[in-house]
Formats: sequence, structure tokens, C-alpha cells
Amino acid sequence: MKKKMISKLLSTVLVTVMASSLLAGCGSSGTTAETGSASSEAPASESTASESAASGSSETTDTASGDMVTINLTRATFNLATPDSAQVQKVQDAINEYIADKINVQINLTDIGSGEYTDKANLALANNEINLLWTASWEAVIGTNDLVSQNAVYDLTDLLPGTDLYNSMDESQWEATKYNGKNYYIPVYKDNVEGYDLMFRQDLIDKYGWDISTVSKLADIEPMLEDCVAEGLKYPYLSQKTAMFYRYYIDDFDFITADSTANWIAVDKSSNEVVDTILTDQYKEFCTLMADWAEKGYISEDEVTKTTTDTTTQTQDWGISWWTDIPVNDEADARYGQDVTMTPITDRWAHSTSALGSCYCVTANSTPEQAQACIDFMGLLYTDSHLADLYTFGIEGEDFTYNADGQVEQTSDKYNHSMWESASATIVTPLANEPANKADLYEEFNGGAKTSPAAGFRFDKTPVEAQFTACQNVYETYGFPLENGGFASSDIESTIEAYQTALDEAGYQDVLAEAQSQYEAWKAE
Repeated sequence: MKKKMISKLLSTVLVTVMASSLLAGCGSSGTTAETGSASSEAPASESTASESAASGSSETTDTASGDMVTINLTRATFNLATPDSAQVQKVQDAINEYIADKINVQINLTDIGSGEYTDKANLALANNEINLLWTASWEAVIGTNDLVSQNAVYDLTDLLPGTDLYNSMDESQWEATKYNGKNYYIPVYKDNVEGYDLMFRQDLIDKYGWDISTVSKLADIEPMLEDCVAEGLKYPYLSQKTAMFYRYYIDDFDFITADSTANWIAVDKSSNEVVDTILTDQYKEFCTLMADWAEKGYISEDEVTKTTTDTTTQTQDWGISWWTDIPVNDEADARYGQDVTMTPITDRWAHSTSALGSCYCVTANSTPEQAQACIDFMGLLYTDSHLADLYTFGIEGEDFTYNADGQVEQTSDKYNHSMWESASATIVTPLANEPANKADLYEEFNGGAKTSPAAGFRFDKTPVEAQFTACQNVYETYGFPLENGGFASSDIESTIEAYQTALDEAGYQDVLAEAQSQYEAWKAE
């Protein structure tokens, strides 16, 4: 890439699904998200995907006494359809041998294929068979919101400060991942902030001499879009069938629903109040611009009908699109099979949802000794490169090798994980096809972002779930086409009025009032 990322590298950290009834069993005893009280009952033995799980109910005492504490660790496998239990046992044994003289902790490691993970992990949670669990904000049933609402996670707030684990990342990471002012999750340190770029085909930059450094707002690309029309491109601007108000306006709003189909409520960052975004000047501005672009031929009707494909970006039918900013934007070249170049269109923000895309929690059924052991293990995992590589990539010489530059080449179909769902980007050795200074890039990326005033707030839609769902259906009728040029520019104002009326009829004011009430209560804490 020639003019890669003209960025203000910013940073810090930061979604949703209701829990199944099985979780109630997990949250009914043990340390809860509200009380912090601990059960004296140790977890049962672990054997779901790894035959390695010996007895998870080993007798334990305070780690300070020097006695060994055994914890059951369950994680998803995304790079393999089915984990090899014998190889997982090997990795577990190698980990336990390595950490034996460092911390008074041993692990029972269970790997579960991602396709089965939700069901199997949820069952193990209900049976009190897990102490340390990998999860994510986007996971179904056992996602971060689900676990907190079911009181299924251990309150780590008082255990973390001063530990190697806490000190392994910026304090802002811990602040942004709190629920109700408490730490229940251990975020994986990766690209934990949210920001968006405009993406340009480099061959068009070269052909037309575009100076993308002059682009600071959407309207600035209109001359370039005109060149794309002259080029005969089917999609001068490609939205990738995505309603982009939710993304392009994060400098103004924190969309606390973490759902693009529910972008009708947000925290206005200037006033720090929950507002109806549909009635804002910004929404009218964006929808009018999209309508104008559609009338000029910059946006295809395929966007409104959602007939573009996920592989359209791999063609040369488009000129300008969007990209979620990451520390190494050059990765897009391989993904799209052509040279593309980015420039930022928003700042980078730490939101409530941006740091919980991969994390761990200690389960509520854990004893205080097991909770402390989990903290000790994760502290070593996030600070010891040998352990991080072993946990992520497996056995050296069997599952991976180090090349001449000391970077990792994965070779196994038995044990294969990625940094993003394993351990900190600052400690896991880069792959052979990644920049050698990957750790520096991630620290720079996550180190200077702005923090939303709503960071740490989580909207609970449960009291108004029926109205919330009804409003999402209204969005599909009005919101999506409004944000993709589906209405004439002359009709934007009247269509927005009709949109708001339909939302209100669906119960929108109930949802707005509930969100405002929850947010004001959160601010007062």
C-alpha cells in the first residue's frame, strides 16, 4: 500500500443476547454479579472436549499457603472444526509442567469446537464444572450480558488491583469493560477500540491523482465519486449493504444498544444524555446526503435491496467503501485481493462494547481460592511469552515452529488458536505473515483513543423487550433504506417524520424512557 492510514492512532477499550434457562443453575449458587458471595462447593470434574480433565473438585486452600489449586478452564476453538482431545491433553500437561514452579496453580483444559461451544459450555456452566471461561459480547446464550444478568460471574473488582494481570494493560481497559462499576471480565488485549475508515482502491488513487489526505468528512469524496461514475463502476460508493449512520457518527453518539438495527437511541456525547437520534440534525444530514448520492448515481439500488454480496469488495466493481480500523490495515489487501488504502473518517473510541469482543470470566460457582488462582494464571498468561505461545499455538515442533526471524508458523490440524481469542497481543509471538512489531502497533492503536462518557454502561432491554423488537422491525421498513439512499432527497424530512411516528406506535417512547432512566441511574452511581 502506498499511502496507508493517515491516522490519529487512538485507543482503549471496550453485546448482547438473552441467556437460556440453563444459566440460572450456574448463577443460583456461588459468587454472583451482585453479591460477590462465594460458594464453598468446588466445580465438578471436566471432560467435555478434552479427556485431560481430571477432577475439577480438587481440594484447595489459599494460594498463599503454598498448596496447589486446580482450576477448570474452558475455551472455544475457532480454527479447527473439532479439537483433538489427545493433543489438548498434551498442551495441558505442558502448561502445567511449565507453570509448576511459578504459580501454585494447575489447569484442566477443555477445548470445544466453536459450533458446539455455546451449548456445551452452557451445560457445563449449569453443572458448575467451569472456573475460568472464555466468552465474548457477541456470543449467544453465554455472552457477557447474559452471564452478568444471570449472576453467573465472579466479582473480580477487589482481586485485580496490583496484580500482574491488572498491570498487563492500561487501566482504561479495565474501566471500559466494567458492568455496574464492577470488573467481571478479563479482556483479551487486542484491537479494543472502535473507529472507521474510508477505503479506496489504490489503482483509482493512482489513475485520478486523488489526495485522500484532504478527506475529513463524507462530502469530501464527492469529486472522487464523480470519477468513479466516469470510470463506469457499478458501485462508486459501496456501503456493503450496511446502514452506516451507526458507524460514521460515533464521534457524536455512543450507540448504547450495540446494534445497528437499534440506532434510534444513543448517548449524545456532547450532552451526555440519552437521545432520540432520529430527530437529530445529524440523522437528517446523513440521510439527505445518501439520497443525494443515490440520485447522482453514486449509490446503487442494490444496497437498498441487499443484493450486493460479501465478495463484492473482492471485485473491481466499486471505487470507495468503508473499513473498520485495525492496527495493521494492510491486512485488507489480502482479504480483498487488491491494493486498497484507508483514511480515517471517525476518531477511535473506547466504548462499552469495543473491548469485550474476546474475554474471560471467573464463574460464580468458584471458591475464593479458585478465583485467586484464575487471576494468577491469567496474570502469567498475559505476561509470559512462552506460556502465551504454548496456550495459543500448542507444542513447538508438533503444532508450530519458529522461523529464522523468531516468528510463528502454524503447522498443526490438531491444536490451533489465534491471538485474538487467547492472550494479549503484546505477549503472543507474531505469526510469520504479521509485522514483527505487532505488539507496538497494538499498544499504539489502543493507547490514545478517546473514551466515551458512556463507557461501562450496558443497556438492559429486558423491561421493554417487546417494544424494542417492534422498533427493530420498523427500522427495517424505514431506517435501512433511509440510510442507503432508498428515498428521494425531497422526501427525506417527511419520511423521517413517518419513521418516528411508526416507532412511537411500536412503543419507542417506552424504550427511550427506560434507556434514559437506566443511564441516569448509572451516572449517579
